[in-house]
Amino acid sequence: MSLIANTVVGLIALLHVYILVLEMFLWDKPAGLRAFGQTQEAATASKVLAANQGLYNGFLAAGLFWGLSLGASGMGVKVFFLGCVLVAGLYGAATANRKILFIQAIPAAIGLVLVFLS
Repeated sequence: MSLIANTVVGLIALLHVYILVLEMFLWDKPAGLRAFGQTQEAATASKVLAANQGLYNGFLAAGLFWGLSLGASGMGVKVFFLGCVLVAGLYGAATANRKILFIQAIPAAIGLVLVFLS
C-alpha cells in the first residue's frame, strides 16, 4: 500500500510542477491559453498574477517531494501538503472552475486516504 500511496503523491507533485510551468511560463502562450480557456488579452493582463499562482503550485510540489524524500517519517509532511492541495482544489472549484475539483481536489483526497492506509 505504501508504494501505491507514494506513487499517487508523486503523480500529484508532478501535476503541480506541470501547473507551475503552465502558469509561470506558458500562461500567455498557446498551451496556456488552451489549458485555461483564456483569450490573449486576458492572459496578458493577468500574467503576473498567474506567475504568482504558479509559484504557489511549485511550493505544493516541493512539499510533496520533500515528504516523499523522508520515507516513512514523511507521513506528516505528505498529509499537510496533500491537505493544502485539497483545500486549494476545493476553493478553486468553488470560485474559478468546477473541473479543478476533478483535477486537483479529488486526487488529493485519494492521496490522503492512501497515505493514511499505508
